[in-house]
Amino acid sequence: WGAAGRGARGGAGACGLVAALAATEAGADVVVLERDALPAGSTALSSGLVPAAGTRFQRAKGIADDPARFAADVLAKNKHRADPSIVAAVTSAAAGAVEWLADSHGVPFELVEGFTYPGHSALRMHGTPRRTGRELMDCLLAAAARAGIEILTRARATVLYADDEGRVRGLAVERPDGSVETIGCATLVLASNGYGGNKALVRRHIPEMADALYFGHPGNEGDALLWGEALGAGARDLGAYQGHGSVAHPHGILVTWALMTEGGIQVNAAGRRFSNEHRGYSEQAIEVLAQPGGVAFDIYDARCEAAAVQFEDYLLAQAQGAVKTGETAEELAAALGLPAAALAATLAETEAMARGEARDPFGRDFTGKPPLRPPYRGIRVTGALFHTQGGLVVDADARVLRADGTPLPNLFAGGGAARGVSGPTVEGYLSGNGLLTAVTLGRAAGTSAARAALRAR
Repeated sequence: WGAAGRGARGGAGACGLVAALAATEAGADVVVLERDALPAGSTALSSGLVPAAGTRFQRAKGIADDPARFAADVLAKNKHRADPSIVAAVTSAAAGAVEWLADSHGVPFELVEGFTYPGHSALRMHGTPRRTGRELMDCLLAAAARAGIEILTRARATVLYADDEGRVRGLAVERPDGSVETIGCATLVLASNGYGGNKALVRRHIPEMADALYFGHPGNEGDALLWGEALGAGARDLGAYQGHGSVAHPHGILVTWALMTEGGIQVNAAGRRFSNEHRGYSEQAIEVLAQPGGVAFDIYDARCEAAAVQFEDYLLAQAQGAVKTGETAEELAAALGLPAAALAATLAETEAMARGEARDPFGRDFTGKPPLRPPYRGIRVTGALFHTQGGLVVDADARVLRADGTPLPNLFAGGGAARGVSGPTVEGYLSGNGLLTAVTLGRAAGTSAARAALRAR
């Protein structure tokens, strides 16, 4: 049993580690293949937040939520263009997966409070204390070590061997010294994320992001997709992806969208707003990249910042000087290199909209939050591609399905390797969809693969 991809970060991201934990718990002998010396992947570059509905963490805070409500939010965001059976499966499984990781494997999840992410109708993001994907990875790696799971690092899978029926028999694994070994398997879980690091595939499937900053792991080259298709697997929604419209530039630090949900705005180099910042941070990547120079500026105040300081990435942005301040709009404009009169006018306009005295031409409702107040803050940002959301078609047990809907004999996939729940385009991405499918489909894949492997003995 293994998980890897040619040139790809193998199984030791969130999906692969969760799958390994589940498979080990189910009684299987597990090995995880990892290309790099230190497992990290796209999970480590994220905020490490897993959405789940109906958890004990929510109940402890008096939050009423349930999987049906969660599923409705996911489907509303993707305009009902994702597979409803997979949406139902992952939203139903999320609470159990989060509690299992916390109670059985020591992941110190807590409910993220203070603001609600765009598209979610309840507080349901669960993160580790520092709110970083690196911290989540460290917790999962520690859990894997306690479970005795073997992780082969510096092990780059280059060839997948399968018989005429599509049954995977093993993989060729290349080591840094050029040596190659073959590892057999009864079942295989593909947990090598999507194709965001493959420029040719990005240009083919999501050409609008072909020249964008890529904020995922460069090893995510689409090997799971290519292998699966070679075996006759179906693939769907390959134009879907998670973007982000707020990466500090040139610092390359993710800046939480809580600044926008709490009342912040984005302006371009002319000091003017250009979109509805509350549509979602994924599709905002396109809006930001369409501005002069492909940059924008997050504008906010101390009240908004209070929601951001719980994120270690934001503190890092502060430490590196990305966050500028100004006692007045004119001072902030000078610090950011923006035209002072235009920025002052924009802030006056948004204040009027917050007071209900004007309507936003972009359709945002400003009345739910107070107007921005000095001293102001600002960060220069750009848009980025984080990871792709389309992939191999799977069922609720994470079995990879052929184009005709029948399952391949012993192949499973989760996370970015599998078709996600964002539908076919960037607009369908709901905050947390990536780790949602990594954790839930990862657990399903591990359990299913273990049972299949044990039956094959």
